[in-house]
Amino acid sequence: MKTRNILTGILCVALILIILQSCGPVKKVIVNREVDNERDGKMLLGTQTKSQFSKSPYSDWYDKEHAEYAMDKEAIKDLRKEKLNSYNISVFLGTWCEDSHREFPRLMKILEELNYPEQKLTIVAVNRKKESPSGEETRFNIQYVPTIIVKKYGKEIGRIIEAPNSGWLERDLLEIIKKDNQSVIGEIFGK
Repeated sequence: MKTRNILTGILCVALILIILQSCGPVKKVIVNREVDNERDGKMLLGTQTKSQFSKSPYSDWYDKEHAEYAMDKEAIKDLRKEKLNSYNISVFLGTWCEDSHREFPRLMKILEELNYPEQKLTIVAVNRKKESPSGEETRFNIQYVPTIIVKKYGKEIGRIIEAPNSGWLERDLLEIIKKDNQSVIGEIFGK
């Protein structure tokens, strides 16, 4: 009986070790990676925090656009009412890209106005091939930057690619949220 318990224990430990080995190494995500290349000079690459854009050379374009953007206050009020803060947002951008230079600071100004929780925001900087070290862009099929993806419960409900259709990010975000809310109401009432 004692030998059987010892063998069972050894088999359990061996099984646990096999399972742990099959899981592979834990991937470490490097945040705020900056690279330097001949064509573009300094460039952010991979997962970033908002604070990176207050540093030179990114602050040159970020601060100016952020300060000068005049938001649509009515759309901001509606975004607050529609609870944008309950959604997750992922932004894919290129620090080498003019569209990103324009739209990303505007988005951040909108989110700041709404007191959007930073832990619900993912910022991923890509290179000119639209690649990041983590490969996260492939999961979202990123073809152009910036791409702003709005998600609820891990599911994409809408995206804004390069520039908002309406000319105002806050209006396009509102349209995405309203469509989602209409689909929820339709599900509840069978419409």
